[in-house]
Amino acid sequence: MAAVSGIPASVVAAVGLVGGYGVARWTKKRALGGVVLGAAGVVAAREWNDKAGAQAAAGLTGLYLAAFGGAHPLAKKVGAWPAVFAVAGGVAVASWAVEKRA
Repeated sequence: MAAVSGIPASVVAAVGLVGGYGVARWTKKRALGGVVLGAAGVVAAREWNDKAGAQAAAGLTGLYLAAFGGAHPLAKKVGAWPAVFAVAGGVAVASWAVEKRA
């Protein structure tokens, strides 16, 4: 599967985390935010698998999910948006590093 319009998986993952939170917050429908988060996660996972293999895809998908979960307690300390941007940045950097090595 080719990259979605040439967009790197690292960007797709980061946008999924930020966009998922933004949609949930602005629509007040958490499930809708979850759809955005999930759709971006599926696209990113496919790209990771194609570019770096199944093991890397599994690890990065786990990181993506952990980032989503980790943003919640982090938000209590630094605020919601800073937490979301921090975890999205972390996932993007990890994704970029893994894909670059593949």
